[in-house]
Parts: sequence; structure tokens; C-alpha cells
Amino acid sequence: MIQVAINGYGTIGKRVADAVRAQPDMEVLGVAKTRPNFEAETAIEKGFALYAAIEEREHLFEEAGLDIAGSVDELVADADIVVDATPSGIGAENKSLYEEYETPALYQGGEDADLVDMSFNARSNFEDAADADHVRVVSCNTTGLSRVIAPLREEYGVEKVRATLVRRGGDPGQTSRGPINDILPNPVTIPSHHGPDVETIFDDLDIDTLGMKVPATLMHMHSLNVTLEAEVDAADVRELFADESRLFLIPEHMAIDGSGKLKEYALDAGRPRGDVWENAIWEDSISTVGRDLYLFQGIHQESDVVPENVDAIRAVLGEADAEESIETTDETLGIGL
Repeated sequence: MIQVAINGYGTIGKRVADAVRAQPDMEVLGVAKTRPNFEAETAIEKGFALYAAIEEREHLFEEAGLDIAGSVDELVADADIVVDATPSGIGAENKSLYEEYETPALYQGGEDADLVDMSFNARSNFEDAADADHVRVVSCNTTGLSRVIAPLREEYGVEKVRATLVRRGGDPGQTSRGPINDILPNPVTIPSHHGPDVETIFDDLDIDTLGMKVPATLMHMHSLNVTLEAEVDAADVRELFADESRLFLIPEHMAIDGSGKLKEYALDAGRPRGDVWENAIWEDSISTVGRDLYLFQGIHQESDVVPENVDAIRAVLGEADAEESIETTDETLGIGL
């Protein structure tokens, strides 16, 4: 069994911990927290061994009545691989710790691409992660864009991608984020960082991205225009996407007209935390004019990278090929709305 350490048990870390636990070939060795908050208590209630991410704060856990299994150094030393799910920038600070114990590490999309050996998306470049010491699982938006681009490139060829990203102001629990009553170009310069980030997956891709932030918390929304190398019918694209397990085509009859109803559907479907691990593409939005393809897709920023982290573990350690890993991850998590 692969022994997985998870450094950071917040929005992403707690979801990755649950996903790793569901795998037949993995175990959660432990999770590390910087402070004894409600998530630390939840980790213990779920039976995860809790470690202190900062040695000087170990007494805070004791004072809160939370038993810790040791320090993050001990956790990393004993692990086969560590998933760093800490806030943006902290992963870079943790890199030396992982190198000290020669433990391969996965980082999240908020880290710089030049921190790692390669940037990862299971659908697009699984094999490139083999034996890498430091791998970045790209951000929620880059993951969503890569999942759409990969089959289009393989089937039709892609000449140009233009994407407008309407981004949530913050996650539901991020009370300090915004805007509250505004619509912000974010950034006001073009392209946004998302295009160059996608190019870390497809280094020969021509892509422009624009970003906006809006007063919402549920999801991001993408408006895509992809110029293909051949004319194609919209029905053929729908059929292509229907074969992709991590693309969910929302049919018209479901009457899901936005992020709110999409999240409600995920909750009604029994998804933990109402997570949507797939790209949610409005089927009727898929349209073509000559070689130009258009669509709208929703990206759940809290969860779409979770299966990617699971697949990256197997990719780095050479435990499965892309098809085997994706199939196992999808089956164990119940991916495929």
C-alpha cells in the first residue's frame, strides 16, 4: 500500500485525504495542520493521524485537547509520497523538507511552475510524471481547460484557444475574500496567468485567456472559443466529450441553468460536500461555426483537482498507467455524473 502524507488539511487537503482513503492501493499515513481548528478535530474524528505542521505550535494542540502523532518531519520521513495542500507559496517553503527526507512531493496549482520538475494533468501528460521528485498538480482552472483541450487536440487539432474565465471571488469559507458588490478585471492585463499555465501542459498551444472576478463563491465559469484545424459538427464534439469520464454534459432537460442548481444537483446526487469533480459543460452551449467551437463550462474550484492528485501519486511512483489509474480513481470516487 502506498503510504501518503498530506501536508495541509484545508479545502483541498481534506478532500484529497478522503479520496486517497477510498483507493485500494493507498493509505493516508497522516495529515498535518498548523493549528487546532475545526478541520483538525474533523481529521481526528475521521481516524486520520494528526501531525503538527509547526513544531512550536505543538502545545496548542495539547491545550485544545487534540492528540497529535508527531511532527510533520516524522510524517514526511515515513511516507512514500507527500501531497502538499498548503496555501499558495507555502509549498515552496516546504520543498527543502521533502528534499531532506528524499520524499517525492506533489504541489498544488498556486505554486510557481518553475518550482517543480513538471506540471501534471492526468488526461494530458500522465506518463511525464514518472520518477519525478517534485510535481505540480495544476490549478482548478488549468485542470478544467486541459481536460477539454486534450481530446480536441487528439481528434481535430487545435489552432487557437480563447477563454474568458469568470472567477468566484472566494471559496464559501473564505470570509476575507471578495469582491462583495463589484465585477473586477482580474488581472486587467491580458493574458491572465491561466493561458501560460495551460502551456505548461501543452507547450505548443496557442492560447489567450482573460479573467474577471465576481461576487460569487460556488464555482468558476469558462466561456471558450476554440479554433480547430478542421471543420466539425457540434454533434460530433458532444459525442467526443461524452466519452470523457471527467467531462459532464448537462442536458437541457435537467433545467440546470447555473452554478447554484449544479451544486444543488451534486448534493442531491449524494456527492460529499456537493463536490463536482468533473467539468460541467452545458450541452446546448456546444456550438460550431466553421472551424470555431464555442461552449460554457462550470469548474468547481474546491474539488476538480482532487482526482488529479490521486492519479499523480500513481504516476510519480509508477504504480499504474494513465488508463488504469484514471479508471480506478473514477470508480472509487464515483466520478461520472
